[in-house]
Formats: sequence, C-alpha cells, structure tokens
Amino acid sequence: MKVDSAGLQVLSREECLALLASVPIGRIVYTDRALPAVQPVNFLLDGQRIVLRTAAGSRLATAARDTIVAFEADEYDAGTLTGWSVTAVGRARATDDPEEIARLSRLPLTPWAPGGREHFIVVLPEQISGRRIRR
Repeated sequence: MKVDSAGLQVLSREECLALLASVPIGRIVYTDRALPAVQPVNFLLDGQRIVLRTAAGSRLATAARDTIVAFEADEYDAGTLTGWSVTAVGRARATDDPEEIARLSRLPLTPWAPGGREHFIVVLPEQISGRRIRR
C-alpha cells in the first residue's frame, strides 16, 4: 500500500473510478466569467467518462463547453474518522449528437434538482487521483 507524505493511502486509477461509481453526488469546478466556480451535481460513470445532466441554458452548460474542468467526489464517516476523496481533471464537452443523447438519456442518471435537465456534459478524465484516510 502506497502512502503520501501526510500518511494517506494513495489510490490507483482503478480504485478511484470504483469509488466514483459508488456515490451519486460530486462537485464540478469550472471557470465562470473568469472566476473559479464549483457546483454540486449528481452524476454517473459511463465507462471512465463522468456524465452530468443540466439545463441547456445554465451557467454550467455554458461554461463547461469544450474546456478543462476538475471534478471531485468524496465520502467521510465522522463516527469512524475514515473516508476518501477522488479528483479528476479533464476536458468537458457538451453532447449534441442525437444518437449519443438518446443513449445517455437511457442511463440511470435522474436529475435531483427541479426543472428540465436535458443537456448532457461529458468529462473524460485525463488525470485522476485519490486518497483514503483510515484510523
């Protein structure tokens, strides 16, 4: 088991992807009007791709179009003082191909925010890292 200088377990890419697949909520970090923005989103993994649904006219839909973003998800248990965090960095793209939209629409990604969410953003992680803390 590899540990970093803080004593946290360093996770492999495969472990990071498995942990991402285990939670429904993460945070996407993008640039909005030249400033960093972070937004909680529900998501799922489609292979190694992170898939989000949003409204077509939302700030996220506008800002996360063919650009580099960061994505983070984590889990922490205050009772046992254990947890993990995974961060992915990669290019986000809006999906406008009707066949891909139809396929993504069939995935079990149900929006949790009110309103229409028929716009898909796909992030292909180029860099992915994670840490786990255990007592």
